[in-house]
Amino acid sequence: MKSIAFVALALAGICWGLGFPTGKLILTETDAAHMVLLRFAVAALAAAPFALRRPEVRALFRSPIVLLAGVLYGVAFLVQFEGLAHVSVTVAALLVGAMPALIAVSAKVLGEKVSKASWGGVAAATLGAALIAGKPDGASSPYGVALSIGALFIFLAWLLTLRRAPKTSNPMAIPAVSIIVAAFTILPIAFVMHGAPKLDLGPAVWTAVVAQGVLATLLATAAWQFGASKVGAASAGVFINIEPLIGAACGVLLFGDHLTAALLAGGLLIIGGSFAVVLGEKKAAAGALQATVAPTP
Repeated sequence: MKSIAFVALALAGICWGLGFPTGKLILTETDAAHMVLLRFAVAALAAAPFALRRPEVRALFRSPIVLLAGVLYGVAFLVQFEGLAHVSVTVAALLVGAMPALIAVSAKVLGEKVSKASWGGVAAATLGAALIAGKPDGASSPYGVALSIGALFIFLAWLLTLRRAPKTSNPMAIPAVSIIVAAFTILPIAFVMHGAPKLDLGPAVWTAVVAQGVLATLLATAAWQFGASKVGAASAGVFINIEPLIGAACGVLLFGDHLTAALLAGGLLIIGGSFAVVLGEKKAAAGALQATVAPTP
């Protein structure tokens, strides 16, 4: 089951990483808050059949934990993308790379056992993200950095809230409900900030919006919540660094960025750190199983 969980976490990281190239395209025709609003509107429409079909899933709209998770998720994305509008890509990637370490530290503080393999994987993946980010180029404002850091803590609160969510037999239930709640949270905030969103976007931009909504939001959220529920928080957090890795790869393949030695080394560290966590978790599980079935003297 943990192998499937790690595949789901990797899929979530890949889908979230697609937000970099699609976001770059969308922002050519609209602002950050409206991009997030359109993204979650599409995701909410795609999530509606999963959220509204069964009474036990609809009952989650009355769960304070699920409602709080949805609000935090929507606000986190708004704050993050408003921050990204005022910082360089390098600083944004560096801050995303700090998230796994933040998750690992919080897991330790909250009493969760963090294996040596997980600590090693976190360190390697965080260093890899820092290498991908490179040196800040001075194009970032203190306001943007503050928003970006604030978004990390809101995302952390979202992750910790999800760990208290009610158990359901339907893996799409909580992701679907929380995404709809997030969309309704974002709607009034975006309108107050910038008014009604521009809808006369080009076909390529609308394709990117749909990709963000379905892949980078609904699918990524569902895959993350499934995977994170099966492994420790620190182990799951490592896979967040796939996001800047995918963003950097898209920059090289789609936008003509140069494949530097630092970029290559950073990517290898992220992949290696992720494998270290997977292998460490498998060894820990095998050791626990052996201890369970070992005969008592």
